[in-house]
Amino acid sequence: MQRHFDEELKELHRDILKMGVLAQEAIYKSIEALKSRDKLLAQEVIKADDKIDELELSIDERCIDLIARHQPMASDLRFLTTGMKINAELERIADLALDISQRVLEIADKPLLKPLVDIPKLSVIAQNMVRDAINAFIKRDVDLAKKVLLSDPEADRLRNFVSDELVNDYMAKDPKTADRAVPLLLIARHLERICDHTTNIAEDVIYMIEAKVVKHHPEKL
Repeated sequence: MQRHFDEELKELHRDILKMGVLAQEAIYKSIEALKSRDKLLAQEVIKADDKIDELELSIDERCIDLIARHQPMASDLRFLTTGMKINAELERIADLALDISQRVLEIADKPLLKPLVDIPKLSVIAQNMVRDAINAFIKRDVDLAKKVLLSDPEADRLRNFVSDELVNDYMAKDPKTADRAVPLLLIARHLERICDHTTNIAEDVIYMIEAKVVKHHPEKL
């Protein structure tokens, strides 16, 4: 019975890892679509969201089924409940990548307002945080989860820099740039929100491993 349960947990590991890979791909493709003004690639991200939604429902159902059938205790129960939380966070991350792609479609046919430097940097941070958070979950690695949390201030700094630049150097000086600046503002905001969801994953991983609540308590790191 325990052996069968362990096999089912391994399958759940694989599906959550797959969910994380799909979320990372969605972020990457949405920013590549922005950089290359590629409407087809942006639409590909939007269409792929249905597959991610289906996987999210499947993972949730599997977690509920495993809890009901095996009535796990202690660390196994924390693993399953954490898996459900992470699953929801990854689905929201994919939704934000979809939002980025929709913003790309809004500006794809317009001249680029400025060279893209900081938004791609922010996207790399977001992708790395998602990767590290999922690996922390799979490997039960507290140090890797903490690394994710410590990456978030840099994401906030870049988002603020992008916002200040677009507002003060462009829209304030020439209101006519707003139709090209606002989508970039939103894209930076979407990326920063992705990082926030990823920190939630890292906090849940730390709770799963150590039964320690660090949300709202950074001093506990």
